[in-house]
Formats: sequence, C-alpha cells, structure tokens
Amino acid sequence: MDANHLINTLFPQGAEIDFDGEFFTGTGQVGDKIVAVLGTQGGVYIGVELAHRMAGIVLDTVRNHPGRPILLLVDTKGQRPSRRDELLGINGYMAHLAKCLDLARRQGHRTIGLVWSQAVSGGFLASSLLADECYALPDAEVRVMNLPAMSRVTKIPLERLEALSLDNPVFAPGVENYRRMGAIRDFWQGDLAACLATALDSPTGPDRRRAHGLEREGRLMAYKVAERVRHDPV
Repeated sequence: MDANHLINTLFPQGAEIDFDGEFFTGTGQVGDKIVAVLGTQGGVYIGVELAHRMAGIVLDTVRNHPGRPILLLVDTKGQRPSRRDELLGINGYMAHLAKCLDLARRQGHRTIGLVWSQAVSGGFLASSLLADECYALPDAEVRVMNLPAMSRVTKIPLERLEALSLDNPVFAPGVENYRRMGAIRDFWQGDLAACLATALDSPTGPDRRRAHGLEREGRLMAYKVAERVRHDPV
C-alpha cells in the first residue's frame, strides 16, 4: 500500500493532501470532523529539517485550528544517521517535535498514530508513539533497536538477547510484540475508514499503555512500578 492509496482508504469522504517528496500534510474529512494529517513515506530518515518541519505543522494546527484531531502517518527508518545531523543537535530537534505533540495533546487535540509501513527507532518514538493512541496495520514493521545494537549498548551477549527474544517481547522486534507491550493499541484491518472514525469517537481517558502491557503479558512490571510510585507513602 502506498501513501495515496492509504489516504483514499482512510478518507473516502475526501482529503486535501499536499505531497512534497517523502513528506505530506493536509486534511481529511471523517463524518463531520476535519482531521489534520501529517506523514512521511518511503521509509524516510528523519533529519533536523524534517523534524523541524513536522513540528511546525503541529504548532500551526494548535495555533490556527483549536481542537482539530491530528493523524500521524509516519513511515520512517528512524533518525538520520549522519555526522551533520548530530552536530546540528538532532536530539534537540526530535525533542522539540515530541514537545509539540505533547502540547497539542494538552491543548485538547486528539492525536492518533498509525504505523502503516515502517516505524523504527527515534523517528517512531518522537512521533506516532507519542499520540494518545497508536495503531498499526498487521503487516507493518516496528522496531526500536536491533539485537546486535542492543548488545553493544547493554554489554549483554548477543546470544543471551536472542534467547530472551524468543519469549520476551521487550527484546524482540515486530508489530505483534509492540501490541503485547501496549505500545500499539490494536491492529486496523478491513474498513480502515471505520477504524479511524471509531478511534476518533472513542472517549479519551488516562493512558492505558502500561495496563495493556500487563494484561497482554508483554510488560509485567511497568504498571505495577508506576502504581507504587503514585500511591506508596514517601
């Protein structure tokens, strides 16, 4: 599925989307709602320019269209691995994008992420994963760090990580493992327009990702630890 097909499937009532290479943005109609759309295609690496541009679209929506829902369709291989981006402070640009999305949520914008192709590393963590709810297509690809890289960072032998990944989703890539951990709320299949409308109409509430991770046996301690931090006496 390419981005044009995805947009047409999500918005049968119509959408006005501007494509600029691997970046696209615009609006789509869902029932009586206008939804702001922000996305990328082609598994683009997110560098400082693109992160800054995406953040600007979010801020423009907050400033000029109060309360408008935001749909994130970010197809990415992660942050751009270049010396130039590191020297320009790509960590700050990614943090700025994350803060803008957090601002939108706090200002009453319903934010929904859909992993429709690839979602990798910081490009995913600073965009779709920060939405109120993040969904995925069943054949999407999700990962944050592959096992060899994880081994280098944690100093845990690769063989040990490979063994852990067989039955522990925290150590394994794959969209189903991220659903088990609660990062992915659910899969969208069949009528994608109906899935989007249902997500937009569902009531907002506290973040359920930790609870879902516990219920699905993907993250067994996050919910319990968070609850103790909240409620145990100092």
